[in-house]
Amino acid sequence: MGALHEGHLSLIRRAMKENDRTVVSLFVNPLQFGPREDFRRYPRPFGADCKTLRVLGVDAALAPSVARIYPQGFQSFAEVPYLSRRLCGLFRPGHFRGVATVVLKLFNLVGPDRAYFGEKDYQQLQVVRRMVRDLDLPLRVVACPTVRAADGLALSSRNRYLSPSQRRQAIRIFQALRLGRRLLRRHSASEVLRQVRRFLVRQVPSGRIEYVEFVHARTLEPLRRRRQGVPSRLLAALWLGKTRLIDNIAV
Repeated sequence: MGALHEGHLSLIRRAMKENDRTVVSLFVNPLQFGPREDFRRYPRPFGADCKTLRVLGVDAALAPSVARIYPQGFQSFAEVPYLSRRLCGLFRPGHFRGVATVVLKLFNLVGPDRAYFGEKDYQQLQVVRRMVRDLDLPLRVVACPTVRAADGLALSSRNRYLSPSQRRQAIRIFQALRLGRRLLRRHSASEVLRQVRRFLVRQVPSGRIEYVEFVHARTLEPLRRRRQGVPSRLLAALWLGKTRLIDNIAV
C-alpha cells in the first residue's frame, strides 16, 4: 500500500533477483479498512515511492485509481472465510475479504509468475496462499522474512505514527514474543500466553493488547502446546494510542 520502507524493499530486491521483470503495485485499498480505521490518514508519499522504485530499477509500477479497481456497480468479492475468522479477522470484520479481493484483481491485471509477501503480515500471507491454491491461480506465493529495526521492532508504514515514547515501548512486542517462544519449550500454551500478556501489560503501560495467540502455522488454529514436527507461530496485536501494531515469530 505504498509508504515504502526497507521491509518492502527487501521483497522488491528479492523479486528482481529471481525474475526477469518486476512489477510493484502501489494501491491503498479502501476495501480492507474498517469504518473507524485509518484509511484517510494512511501515508501516501506517492512521489517518493516512485522515486525509490526508479532508483531500484523496477520495471513497472502499477498504481491504479480506486475507480479503476472498484468501478461503479462493483459487487464481486473474494473470500477465504476459514483463515479469516480469527486473529486480526476477529477484530477487523471484512478486512481479509478486502485483501483477497484486491490481491486477486492485481494478480489478474499483472499475471505474475511469483508474488512476494512478507511474513510480518502472517495471516494475510496464509489467506493469499490459500486463495491461490483454491482458485488454481498460475503463480507461486513467495514468503519473505520480517525485516526489523536494529532494536527488533518489525518495520511497518504505521510506525511513523508512533511518538518517541510509544516507539520505545513498541520494541517490547518482539521481546514478548521471544519470551513466549522460550517458555513454550517447557510450558503449556495457556500458561505461556498468560505470561506473555503479563509481560506486555507491565512493559507497555500505554498499550492495549488485542490478542496474543499460539497457532498452527498453516491452519491458524490454536495449539495447546508446542509439538515436535508441527509448524507453529506465536502472534500478537497491540494498540499504542491510535496505532495498531502486529508481529509474529516462528516457533
